[in-house]
Amino acid sequence: MKALGRQLVVEFWDCQGDLNSAELIEKTLKEAVQKARAFLLDTKVHRFQPQGISGVAVIAESHISIHTWPEYKYAAVDVFTCGNTDPDAAVEHILQVLKPKKVKTLRIERGVLQDQNLHLEYKDYDT
Repeated sequence: MKALGRQLVVEFWDCQGDLNSAELIEKTLKEAVQKARAFLLDTKVHRFQPQGISGVAVIAESHISIHTWPEYKYAAVDVFTCGNTDPDAAVEHILQVLKPKKVKTLRIERGVLQDQNLHLEYKDYDT
């Protein structure tokens, strides 16, 4: 199938990593960009009160984001890339850092040409 980009929408439950560290989330985003073989344009990380982090890495190929709810040990991850990148490598890296016990992934092919069908793939697995 010919698609312009790939998007991984990932749910991390029962995370063991520090979900309330803005420094860790920013570092993880930057490393995920490198793992994906993408080009980093900018990062922005915001710490909520009393807890929680939202971080995004804007990349030439789109974006990688992490949003955390420490009180639930939950993180929402979104990796959208195009070109010669490896979004799965970015997700794998974030998984290693946040150490979730359960992960659910939705893979979406973006920008599917008009003569082709949209493909969605769900993946459930326990870590």
